[in-house]
Amino acid sequence: MSAETAVAQGATSLDLAGPIPGGGEVRLTVEHLTMRFGGLVAIDDVSFQAADGRITAIIGPNGAGKTTVFNCLTGFYKPTVGRLALHHPKGEFLLERIEGFRTAQDAGVARTFQNIRLFPRMTVLENLIVAQHNKLMRASGYTVFGLLGLKRYREAEEKAVELARYWLDRTLLTKAADQEAGNLPYGDQRRLEVARAMCTEPVLLCLDEPAAGLNPRESQLLNQLLMFIRDEHKMGILLIEHDMSVVMGISDHIVVLDYGRKISDGTPEQVRSDPAVIRAYLGEDEDEEPVGETAAGQESAAREGDERDA
Repeated sequence: MSAETAVAQGATSLDLAGPIPGGGEVRLTVEHLTMRFGGLVAIDDVSFQAADGRITAIIGPNGAGKTTVFNCLTGFYKPTVGRLALHHPKGEFLLERIEGFRTAQDAGVARTFQNIRLFPRMTVLENLIVAQHNKLMRASGYTVFGLLGLKRYREAEEKAVELARYWLDRTLLTKAADQEAGNLPYGDQRRLEVARAMCTEPVLLCLDEPAAGLNPRESQLLNQLLMFIRDEHKMGILLIEHDMSVVMGISDHIVVLDYGRKISDGTPEQVRSDPAVIRAYLGEDEDEEPVGETAAGQESAAREGDERDA
């Protein structure tokens, strides 16, 4: 069944992805996601689900389409085919239909990127305050109440600072609050990006290679932070990562892509032993020489030996 046919016939996610490992309330349902760039099919009929209180890792070799999936979910691309349903406390958002900026503002999907995108000349604290810009602007009546110093805005500002300091504590960055973000060590900048995303108070957190370039100690600190977000805030996390020690160490659910298609979907234990995943990462097992050629070679060698004896 093609992606277009499946969507037209209304196939459900239960037909496509199966139960989510570990359970949890479904937060995101991706059905028949397909993304074409001209004649190139970057994502081909991919379906999966992600749940609250679960870390879902999307893995695969380079060029498998992982970041393209994120770009479709977060409004950078509009998929060619597919249904991306975010189950929000306010109701269901179809991410493929809403404007890109509303994905974060209204639907509550927060994202970090492969490359660090902090405001390097702002302080660490200011980076977390600016993440709450939308709330503060509404509280200020779009500047009027703020200029007048009304209580409504002052209270909102105090709450914004309180939330920022909460995440500074959780990321072990409280002592660096007044430093410029660009002067932080690389691992601290990575954790600050996660904290900034959490200051938007999302319902789904999407992290694109957050452990890239981290040393083992920094990776461990990141793992602890992500597990805290999962366990204490019951947050659903979508994770793209190449570091398999991170993926296998903290993920509850893994989706594996190869050449834009889903080849495996399950728990870390199931995925680790899946032959399709092993082939995608390690390649096909091939004999050094086919049996027929080996036999022919042996026969030729025998003839050459007989001729020399003669």
